[in-house]
Amino acid sequence: MIADKIKISCNGDVYYPREDSYLLASSVQRFAKGKMLDLGTGSGIQGIVAAKSGCTVTFADINPAAISTAKRNAAANRVTGKFIVSDMFSKIDDSFNLISFNPPYLPSDSVKDAALDGGRDGRRLIDEFISCFRTYLKPGGCALLLESSFNQWHKDLSKGVDLIAKEHYFFEDLVVLRFR
Repeated sequence: MIADKIKISCNGDVYYPREDSYLLASSVQRFAKGKMLDLGTGSGIQGIVAAKSGCTVTFADINPAAISTAKRNAAANRVTGKFIVSDMFSKIDDSFNLISFNPPYLPSDSVKDAALDGGRDGRRLIDEFISCFRTYLKPGGCALLLESSFNQWHKDLSKGVDLIAKEHYFFEDLVVLRFR
């Protein structure tokens, strides 16, 4: 897998890739084509995997430190892209064949880290993403969304999505859902 060969460095202000990031990265590699948006880029790992798979990538994050980190990691891995500070889709003005999103998905009462805080039920940004991503998707494209058993991912299966990947860890299940 491409993600295993990527060099990533992060400071304390940016989420360092963990199991969730690598689970999503394997799906990004599988569905990478054309133009890709790495929403909530963090370290940039999803966009770097897509770029190494031949995509033209836009890296977007609300956190300016994440954009700086993604730029540095992209350069270290010899890939290029467009880097945008954006609150979700607020500064995005293009359409994509692939959109990936690894949102904060843990309920607020279980975390202290903003990179993990998904609101009261862990779905604040997930529900926002689901309500508007299609506006930015090219015909025939798809969106890959990382979710957890903590935010009741199974509720989204009724929306006509595909379960692409699932891993069980001692405290949660992580899944990648494909929306079209």
